[in-house]
Amino acid sequence: MDAKLENLLADKTNLERILDSLMEGIIAHDKERKILFFNRAAEQITGYDRREILGKDCHEAFGAPFCGGRCSFCGEPPNSWTNIDYPLNIVTKDGDHRRIEMSVTGMTDDSGCFTGVLAAFRDVTDLVGLQIRLGKITSFAGIIGQDYKMLQVFEQIRQLATNDYPVFITGETGTGKELVATAIHNESQRGGRPFVPINCGALPEGVLESELFGHVKGAFSGAIRNKKGRFELANEGTIFLDEVVDLTKSMQVKLLRVLQEGTFERVGGEETIGVDVRVISAANRDLKKEVEKKNFREDLFYRLNVVPVELPPLRERKNDIPLLAEEFLRQASEQGQKTAGLSKQALAIMMDYPWPGNVRELQNAIHYSLFKCKGKMIGAEDLPLEMKESRSRRGPTRKLKPEMVREALRLTGGNKAKAARHLGVGRATLYRFLEDFPVSHETVVSQ
Repeated sequence: MDAKLENLLADKTNLERILDSLMEGIIAHDKERKILFFNRAAEQITGYDRREILGKDCHEAFGAPFCGGRCSFCGEPPNSWTNIDYPLNIVTKDGDHRRIEMSVTGMTDDSGCFTGVLAAFRDVTDLVGLQIRLGKITSFAGIIGQDYKMLQVFEQIRQLATNDYPVFITGETGTGKELVATAIHNESQRGGRPFVPINCGALPEGVLESELFGHVKGAFSGAIRNKKGRFELANEGTIFLDEVVDLTKSMQVKLLRVLQEGTFERVGGEETIGVDVRVISAANRDLKKEVEKKNFREDLFYRLNVVPVELPPLRERKNDIPLLAEEFLRQASEQGQKTAGLSKQALAIMMDYPWPGNVRELQNAIHYSLFKCKGKMIGAEDLPLEMKESRSRRGPTRKLKPEMVREALRLTGGNKAKAARHLGVGRATLYRFLEDFPVSHETVVSQ
C-alpha cells in the first residue's frame, strides 16, 4: 500500500470522514455493547443522532436489541464471531418501520482476540415494497410466488413484521400455512428466537395439554421427570398452533387464559409460569362457521383472529407452478437427484391439473417424476397417474374462441398471464391456443 494512503487511513479523523461518505449505515460496538462508532448514513436510516448514541449500551440507546431476537450480546458476550448477513425490520426513533439488510463482521485486536463487531446496513424498505407492488419479485421470506394473490400475502407478511399481533392463517391443506407462519416470525423482531410449531389436531387431549404446557414429575403414569411445554420453549419467540379448530372445549378455555394473562401451570404442577410469546394459529376449515355451530368459543376466536391471512389454493395461482416446479427440481438437484428438466407437455398437464393437494401435492409429483424419469427430462409419461387421468377425463378446461382471447388481451394490455386468469384457463392452455390460432393485438406483451 502507498505510504501516504496508509497514513491517511491510519488517521482516525480521516477514516471517520471516509465512513461518513458511505451510503451504508455503519455501527460498531465492543463486547459489552458499548457503541464506538455511528456514521452519518446510520443517523439518516435510524433517525438517531450519534451524539445521543456514542458511548452507550446499544440496548439502552435504541430501547431494545437493535437486531431483535438475532442479538448475540443479550447474555454473556461471545468470545468469537462468525460473520453473518440477514434482513431485519427496525423501528426508527420517530416510530417508522424500516427494512434493512445487515452484515455483521467481527473485530479483533493486534493479538487476534475478538473485541466487538462492526455492522454495515442499508435501507431496502422502498425497494422491496416497489418490487412487490410491480410483481418484480419471485420469492419473499423463503416463499416462492409471483401471482398477484401471493404478492398480497407478501405485503401482509411485511406489515405483520412491524407488530406483535396474533395472526390467524386460513387455507386448504398443502397451501403452506406453516411456511407463512415461519416467514412472519423470521421477519419480525422475534426472528432468531424460537419458532415452535404444534399440530393441535394430531394429538389426543391429554397428550396435547402436556405438549402445550408441560408437566411435572409424577403428574401421570410415565411422567418420570419435569418437562417444558411448547409455550415455555417458545418464550420470547413464536408458537404456531396448526389446526387450532380441532381443540376441545376444555383446551380452548386453557388456551384462552394463556392469551389473556400470559400465564399457565404445567400439568400436575402448582407454579404459575409466565411467558412472552407471539401466537400464530391456522386452520383448513372456516373457524367462523365453527363458532356459529357452537363448536368453538367466540371469545377465543376473536383473540386468535386479530389479523387474518388467507392463502390461495394452487389452482388459483397457476402462474406460480413453473416457479415452484423449478425450485423443487433445484432442491432435488442439490440432493443428487438430477434431471434434464421439465418438458413442455409435462408442464402443460401440470398447468391444467386442479391440484387438490396444492403445493405439497406439486412437490410430491415432482419427486415421483424424478424417480420415474431416471435422470432424463421429465415427460408427460413420468407424471403421477391421477394427473394424466384427470386431463383425459376433464378434456379442455374451457372452449376458447379468437374473439374471446382478443378481448381478454385488449382488457389486460396484452399481458398473457392476466388474460389467462381473465379467461379462467391456465397460462399454458392460452399459449397452446395462440400457437394454433394466432391472435393479433398491437399491445401484446410477452409473458
